[in-house]
Amino acid sequence: MSQKSTIHFDISERKILLRILDIASVLALLYVIGLIFKFDYFLINKEHWVWSIVLAIYLTLFASIFELYNLQKASKFEVVVQNVILTSSVTVLFYLLTPFYTPTLPTNRLQIVYFYMAINIALFVWRYAYISLISTPRFYKRILLISNSEDQHAIIESLHKSDPNYRVVGTIATDIDSQEVTVDSIIEFPSEGIYQTVLKHQISEIVVGDTQGEGVPVEINNQLLRLLELGTPIREYTQVYEEINRRVPVHHAEKDFYRYFPFSRSNQNKLYLFFHRVLDLLFSVLGLAFGLLIFPLVMVGNLFANRGPLFYSQIRVGKNGMPFRIYKLRSMIVDAEKHGAQFAEKEDVRVTRFGSFLRKTRFDEIPQFINVIKGDMSVIGPRPERPVFVEELSKKIPFYEVRHLVKPGVTGWAQVNASYGTTDADALEKLQYDLYYIKHRRLFLDISIVIKTLSTIIFYRGQ
Repeated sequence: MSQKSTIHFDISERKILLRILDIASVLALLYVIGLIFKFDYFLINKEHWVWSIVLAIYLTLFASIFELYNLQKASKFEVVVQNVILTSSVTVLFYLLTPFYTPTLPTNRLQIVYFYMAINIALFVWRYAYISLISTPRFYKRILLISNSEDQHAIIESLHKSDPNYRVVGTIATDIDSQEVTVDSIIEFPSEGIYQTVLKHQISEIVVGDTQGEGVPVEINNQLLRLLELGTPIREYTQVYEEINRRVPVHHAEKDFYRYFPFSRSNQNKLYLFFHRVLDLLFSVLGLAFGLLIFPLVMVGNLFANRGPLFYSQIRVGKNGMPFRIYKLRSMIVDAEKHGAQFAEKEDVRVTRFGSFLRKTRFDEIPQFINVIKGDMSVIGPRPERPVFVEELSKKIPFYEVRHLVKPGVTGWAQVNASYGTTDADALEKLQYDLYYIKHRRLFLDISIVIKTLSTIIFYRGQ
């Protein structure tokens, strides 16, 4: 008996699909327009192949910045419409401003309008097709979860929250003998006959969750080995969690932490560290230059809204736990901590109106580029915390000190992914992202963080 195959797309496959068909749909429509109408601004032929490559690069870059490849948002058409317009507008603007690698401006300026409209229409049609046809239940990855009964609810909730196309259709408890029962559309299967269960319910992947460290019973393991030999994907829950959430499940790793930490080779790679430092200096110079450009605005805002010192400094914990002094633009009232150190909260009453603007645009971080040049910080890394908070969190959260293996950053994987919060659970979530960065640190991830940071600034989501 052979297993009936089903079609589904992994996260990476869907992102690649979106990128390829974004480019293909735009170039295809522009090619058709060139054949049917008198449209000679953008031509697709052997002589002008560079034009298409430059357009594809711009389109992919700005689509990333404006979150067209965020899978949660890519399945919501009203959000896609906004982001498509932003992407096509900035793409066309930059395309017009680089005439050496792109067509010279046409005498008939209407051709630019046709060019702009064609990009919008192509993206709208393709993305509507994606939402209607691909981002639907028929392409969901169908999961069979095998775990301790106590862990099932938390694991299912985590998987469904992390990826809208990841669907647990059934569970098997490793600690009790269960019968086939349906609860909240999820079937509880008995531990016997897993092979038949996989065939009958067209399971795409089996996820084994052993967060209790008790192991899987031998009789279940034997059945899984047979399925593995027949080609059924079987993965451990923490691996799946890390892949789809892009963070390390440190709350499940206390008993066997170093199993999750072959640290990134880039942490010791001298070539990577050299280029990382070069980029640190380059971004710092650009950041400080931008800071000088907006300095008059900041001075006026501080004079009338903040009414006090423009800058402030604090002691923070850096690489290897070494303290250093950080510099920022003041966003709180004077004497904001007269009653002692405390975390900034969401809607913190100590933050001034102008300070709120500085935080949301992240302009308050600009002076930290001085710390980057001095070598205390990097542009990308974990957020530097104050010694009193580090001491407190280290006692509550396992492996919190691991985040000090690298330099703290002006921005970072946790800063662009984790939601704003001050609880221990929020600190744990941010630590998971920081550890993921330390574990997978590389140039491509650094570029992704820079792009996500630009999205944070553009969409006014700074903290």
